[in-house]
Amino acid sequence: MSTATLIGIIVAAVVVVLALTVTLVVLSRRRRLRDRFGPEYGRAVREEGGRLAAERELRSREQRHEKLEIKELPAERRHQYADEWRGVQERFVDRPEGSVADADALVSRLMRERGYPTDEGFDGRVRDLSVEHGSTLGHYRAAHTVKTRSAEGGATTEELRGAMVHYRALFAELLDDERTR
Repeated sequence: MSTATLIGIIVAAVVVVLALTVTLVVLSRRRRLRDRFGPEYGRAVREEGGRLAAERELRSREQRHEKLEIKELPAERRHQYADEWRGVQERFVDRPEGSVADADALVSRLMRERGYPTDEGFDGRVRDLSVEHGSTLGHYRAAHTVKTRSAEGGATTEELRGAMVHYRALFAELLDDERTR
């Protein structure tokens, strides 16, 4: 076998190994993003128009999230929030629309106290929550949609009840977030 042939085989083998390595790295990153963001990964792919753009967006969210100072609340504050939540739920019977608005405000206040920025509106809150709470964002989106319709007078009592259930899912996860412990 000539030297040129041997060099050609070695170069080809190196190219194949590099291609396999790059493929494995890309697949590993994709799997990690899918695991971390849950259903939010698929939503990002649809909204961003493809996997590469979605993965770039999700990595950007991770980088932003790393700069946030998310903190666990002391037990006393968690108990106070839990008491406030029970009050919001109890008022639902007499004031369903108001209770949904109160639940939204309570979730926002809890987010702010935990260290999430809340001044960039709903989309900003969703973006920041998606990194650690991707599996619960569907609840938050559904609750917010009903709250918005309710403010316009277009939500039924059953939809408002459903919104409370959705808010409770995110509230419970934010209140007792084991990932921060």
